Amino acid sequence: VDLDIARQELKEFIPHVKNISDSSIKKMAGRDLMRFKEFKKQGMAVKFGRFTQKENKQIRKNVEEFLALTGIDSAEKLLFTSRYPEDKDTIHRLKTEHHFCEKISEGIPRPWRLIYYRARKMFDPNNYKGRYTTEEKEQLKKYQALHGNDWKKISELMSRSNLSVAMKFSEIKSAINYGSWTKEETRKLMSAVKDVLSRKLRTENPSSLSSLEQSDTDLWIDREQLHQPLPWTEIETKVGSRYWRQCKQKWNSILTRKLTKGKQLYKGTRGLQTKITLIKRLYETKAEDASEVNWDELSNAFGDVPRNYLQSKFYRLKVSFVPFWKRKTFSEIIDYLYEKKLPELEENL
Repeated sequence: VDLDIARQELKEFIPHVKNISDSSIKKMAGRDLMRFKEFKKQGMAVKFGRFTQKENKQIRKNVEEFLALTGIDSAEKLLFTSRYPEDKDTIHRLKTEHHFCEKISEGIPRPWRLIYYRARKMFDPNNYKGRYTTEEKEQLKKYQALHGNDWKKISELMSRSNLSVAMKFSEIKSAINYGSWTKEETRKLMSAVKDVLSRKLRTENPSSLSSLEQSDTDLWIDREQLHQPLPWTEIETKVGSRYWRQCKQKWNSILTRKLTKGKQLYKGTRGLQTKITLIKRLYETKAEDASEVNWDELSNAFGDVPRNYLQSKFYRLKVSFVPFWKRKTFSEIIDYLYEKKLPELEENL
């Protein structure tokens, strides 16, 4: 593959192609370029963002037809072949012989990789497994004792994601204190966050570090706003008496109080308007997953509010108003809020 030519041809369909790695360009030249040209002939543009219900149905149809064609007996075996080492060679051979890449993406004008990831999300039985049971917590402690912090290995043994088992173990091992935060705990938390931020600024922008170190706490909180994610397990270790999720929640409450300067975004008429705006903006993004939402950009619609604060408000909306939300995809949750809850909120307003 001539990378320069491939990149130039793909640019017609993918505006951000210059940010894509050479290895990905090679794969897209083989898997996607001819498909994109064919879709162009049909008057169909290449799409990104949230998958539509029609596209989800097409993916299901493609997967079911491929299973029928090859005789592979489940979508999990097809899409998560590494979970079935005894069948791995046979499945790989069948996928190659029957052109898995072409079949799975048939009729969907999107990059193959995104279609494949979407199919994995739709057909993974380990998704939306909910809270850990007492037995699972005991298992997790035993596996960690055996394998250390090899979360990939432990996630395979428990059929949970890497991040899920790592965070849950962090929560289990902490000396959990459920009471009100003491002044000393709050001081440790703010000191830990400041240390993390100092290190981040030292790496990214050394010139801004002196002003951070010389400022008082209120100023550096207000200045940074901390829209970026923080290493909460590291902060948990520095605090000592709280687990990571408590640290994150406490920090968000401190940050929100400082940044909103007393504004009550979720009370009365203003609260209704905020919920309405948040649902509308999320719907307009057409994002398929929460990770696809530009929360920083979205927060600008609400004034001086940190992204984590906005994410927590979305969490409250789905938990409060969306039945069986754990069984729904992100886009299904947004669609439900937009179609069912939004009219009621607007009427109340």
